[in-house]
Amino acid sequence: MRVFYNAGIYGYNALIRIAAFTGNQKAKQWLAGRKKLFAAIRPLKAEAKTAWFHCASLGEFEQGRPVIEAFRREYPGYQIVLTFFSPSGYHVRKNYSQADYIYYLPADTPGNARRFTEMIKPDIVFFIKYEFWFNYLNELKKNNTPTYLVSGIFRKKQHFFKWYGAWFRRQLKVFDKFFVQDNSSYRLIETILPGKSVITGDTRFDRVSTIARQAKAFPDIDRFRSQHPVFLAGSSWPEDEEVFLPHLLEAVENKGIKLIIAPHEVDEQRINKLMKYLTPEAIRYSQANQDFSDKKILVIDSIGLLSHLYQYGDMAYIGGGFGEGIHNTLEAAAFGLPVMFGPNYHKFREAKELIHHEAAFPVKNKEDFSRLFSEVFLHDDSRKEAGKRAQQYVQMKKGGTRIILEHVSHRV
Repeated sequence: MRVFYNAGIYGYNALIRIAAFTGNQKAKQWLAGRKKLFAAIRPLKAEAKTAWFHCASLGEFEQGRPVIEAFRREYPGYQIVLTFFSPSGYHVRKNYSQADYIYYLPADTPGNARRFTEMIKPDIVFFIKYEFWFNYLNELKKNNTPTYLVSGIFRKKQHFFKWYGAWFRRQLKVFDKFFVQDNSSYRLIETILPGKSVITGDTRFDRVSTIARQAKAFPDIDRFRSQHPVFLAGSSWPEDEEVFLPHLLEAVENKGIKLIIAPHEVDEQRINKLMKYLTPEAIRYSQANQDFSDKKILVIDSIGLLSHLYQYGDMAYIGGGFGEGIHNTLEAAAFGLPVMFGPNYHKFREAKELIHHEAAFPVKNKEDFSRLFSEVFLHDDSRKEAGKRAQQYVQMKKGGTRIILEHVSHRV
């Protein structure tokens, strides 16, 4: 099986090269980031211990981030190495201040895994959520390195739990502990590795709680809001905007509300197209002066602000639900905002749980949005009660980071 696995890794690398040659930008970035990678790895401090955190992409980074930052506070003598598999994660967080060294993860060939682990010599390792790289795990096992999975999710359909999964299950034996998100994952791991899993929940709850507690203030946006109720659309796509904009533009004009839109993509072509659809009452944040309180619609045309801007909203629409899946609902919920989103939310446990708590409201079409907007957003008591339930849900779920650090303390 090892032969087939390694052949698959080499085959994947070949496909990436073909995709890059045919113009795929992500494939080009993936290759460019790994070109002369080993030459770019700086020597680590020999006198300091090393903690290695690996994330597939940006979403996994947000789950690992609370653990990274708590580990940094509690063990300042450690140097932290952070790796990413995907370009999207690396390019956004390559200057993250809480890690000492940030790299792409070299492809999981036997030679790469051996060389990389020899270069960084980790004393403790954290893989986030889904990462199971056989050759890296094999090297960590040889070196008897404490290895943990953070915010793990396991499903019965995964190959670990199939009749043919014995070889894959052996990979899992390398982990000292699985810090899993739910009871289902816990029970599955218990069937093959009893005593190795702990339910810690999703560490993103700790992250969004911290953001809400330490949110950056934007006085100009506070003035824009003034005393008006604000509807905030976060990470929206054109498909989402087709559903919510017709009704919201009418409400902006006739019901005294204000609208903040933070599109998922903020390239010039996307922003210009959106601005043409909006009324003259709209303004781009990058082009606004210090006082734009006379405007009714604010378009956020830069990244990195959205998670802090929910403090100025009264209700949020989270984009992505008419595409591959919704974006982060927890950032809005942490500020006490009820949320709406499109129909593709079923892969996201937090979305389903927010719905169960009557703090989130899925919409299938314009008519759904119009009805819920009137029933929840325009009804003060309903909106405030739903927002309170959203915030209580986040507070109830936080605390996983502390459990993780308590469990690993004897190996640090």
